[in-house]
Amino acid sequence: MSEKKFTLLIVGGGAGGVSTANNMKRKNPDMDIAIIEPSEKHYYQPGFTIIGGGAYTLKQATRNEKDLINPGIEWIKKYAASFQPDANTVTLKSGEVIGYDFLVVCPGLQLDFGKIKGLEETLAKNGVCCNYSADTVEYTWETIQKMEAGTALFTQPPMPIKCAGAPQKIMYLAADRFKKKGIADKINIEFMNAGPGMFGVPFFAKALMKVIKGYGITANFGHNLVAIDGAAKTATFETSDADGNKIQVSKEFDMIHVTPPQSSPDFIKQSSLADDSGWLDVNKATLQHTKYSNVFGLGDVTNTPNAKTAAAVRKQVPVVVDNILKLKENQALAEGYDGYGSCPLTTSLSTVMLAEFSYGGKVTPSFPFLDPRTNSALWWFGKTFGFPFLYWHIMIKGYRIDIPHKESYSASLVEKDSQ
Repeated sequence: MSEKKFTLLIVGGGAGGVSTANNMKRKNPDMDIAIIEPSEKHYYQPGFTIIGGGAYTLKQATRNEKDLINPGIEWIKKYAASFQPDANTVTLKSGEVIGYDFLVVCPGLQLDFGKIKGLEETLAKNGVCCNYSADTVEYTWETIQKMEAGTALFTQPPMPIKCAGAPQKIMYLAADRFKKKGIADKINIEFMNAGPGMFGVPFFAKALMKVIKGYGITANFGHNLVAIDGAAKTATFETSDADGNKIQVSKEFDMIHVTPPQSSPDFIKQSSLADDSGWLDVNKATLQHTKYSNVFGLGDVTNTPNAKTAAAVRKQVPVVVDNILKLKENQALAEGYDGYGSCPLTTSLSTVMLAEFSYGGKVTPSFPFLDPRTNSALWWFGKTFGFPFLYWHIMIKGYRIDIPHKESYSASLVEKDSQ
């Protein structure tokens, strides 16, 4: 028997959870809604790249969770532990059982620092930095400032990860800092990517290779960081030799920015809501769970094949809210999400390449009259001022703003430009 029951229960109070709760409250003010979220601080995670690059502060990217949630919504400041979807309940770590009519699951994903041997012991010291955590992001900027010469490595693990462009965004900001400081010729920058190319969407990969070349950066593909010795300033990567055999290679560094492996939270992996890979199993167009009709998911935790970005969440929230309301009235669900995601790629301290795409790697810009491969000062303004404003004052507050996007570049042009 549940101790409390709500019409709508949301697990996760990040971008997806708060936006969904507040938007639902605007659409249906009488609905009984609760959010399960243990954190008191809420971070604008897209800002972490420019915090690490010295163009933003952690304070600017931080709000109190209580100030973001509509006062008519109950905030359960505890951890969710398990799901009982057949009984329509969620059990908390405290042992409390919460019931629901509809459930939205959006706890984000977890950073698996422990999967890289030695990383946890040396993180945020010895020149080992990471923009992916609020606890470590400021050390990135501290490290860049102290760098005068030597080797700077930037790693990217196997997909999926939050914001697939972030591992290279900070690299460009660091390279531009070194250039402006007049020490670029004294620093060897290498991109150590476990993947086969610069970016998952070929249309943008070629343009990013030009950025790499402009900074004189060496790109090493098929190199996955598996161990790090901070005191010895040595990183070990797994790669393949010419015959395809797995081998390990070591590289010395003076600075290394580590992007950790990432996965669905353990309590999701262990639940009946997960697919075989541990991700929340939902329909990629309706965002409804494939087995439990009154369960929906959005954000980084789902198995939808889209980029895990805040821009994707912005497009997913109305689909989830509207489909819950349709289900409540026994209406057919709308296949409203097309996989849209956006990655503002910071290519310097004054320019951004705004990559927008949907399922299948389709290039879907919101401003098709502008070449999306252009390194633009306009989008730098968006990255540092416009997008944070939209996040805090529109999206998180539950308002809807939809800038239409459409496929604007033919498949033949995308294929030609990727060659």
